[in-house]
Amino acid sequence: MTNVIYYTATTLSGFIADDRHSLDWLFVVEQPEDNSFGPFLEGVGALVMGSTTYQWVYDYEGLADDPEKWRASYGDRATFVFTTRELPVPEGLNIHLVRGAVEDHFAQIESAAGDRAVWVVGGGDLAGQFYDAGRLNEVRLSIAPVALESGAPLLPRRIESDALRLVSATVEGQFVEARYEVRSPRE
Repeated sequence: MTNVIYYTATTLSGFIADDRHSLDWLFVVEQPEDNSFGPFLEGVGALVMGSTTYQWVYDYEGLADDPEKWRASYGDRATFVFTTRELPVPEGLNIHLVRGAVEDHFAQIESAAGDRAVWVVGGGDLAGQFYDAGRLNEVRLSIAPVALESGAPLLPRRIESDALRLVSATVEGQFVEARYEVRSPRE
């Protein structure tokens, strides 16, 4: 079975982006030189993200002018962007715009991942859709020492503690990385 991991940074108040869908709050926190992200990414075979997350990356990285920045961050991994709107996709990148439910595309995502994991990059609602479909296996949080009054929620679902089991918590610079094993709502 393919391991599907929602791995994201979050504030102490449980937001993954501010009201403007910005991650500026994250980039002011000193990033640790030695962290677990590199080894994590090596184990990822495919990415999935929602349209707001993709649009933010597209704009922030200036992909219209320099699409190679995508490869510098994500390599040539297949990326599936769940969307209900048209989005720009630079030519030559392994990015697929998909519409519909998680189950409608899961076989293709799983095939693209091969024997490696699927990374749910964001947003929180898409991660919730993977949870609802019984496809989310792990939630991995990099918790930043920042509090926001409002923004995009980490996981806009009610998920009780019996569905989440803390596997580990480690300190990485100013961040706490918490890993939770997820029990499917279908179990």
